[in-house]
Amino acid sequence: MTATDHAIELVEAAARAASEKLAQKIIAFDVSDQLAITDAFVLASATNDRQVKAIVDEVEDKLREIGAKPIRREGERDGRWVLIDYGEIVVHVQHEEEREFYALERLWRDCPLIDLPADVVSHER
Repeated sequence: MTATDHAIELVEAAARAASEKLAQKIIAFDVSDQLAITDAFVLASATNDRQVKAIVDEVEDKLREIGAKPIRREGERDGRWVLIDYGEIVVHVQHEEEREFYALERLWRDCPLIDLPADVVSHER
């Protein structure tokens, strides 16, 4: 099984939104073979709590524009790791320290990467 076309559309919109707010290390995994509850994960990181919030706000705004509403949001109060669950995709926006510590890329490395559009730029420091 692979991620649906709609899930890919959501992934691309979320990745673009994160890129617009200067997110770092933007990647997406097709986790549909491993998890029954979602098709894809989008990972992005930021250098500070305020930027994490800005990325989350932009992702929610851009996905709302295409008709997607989050089912659940977790971690917003701390601003270190915010998870936004859209059902078909889950967006993880992490402070760079949490990103390094939890290493979600390592956990999901057996899942195929989803190619992101050329206009999605990971802004590295």
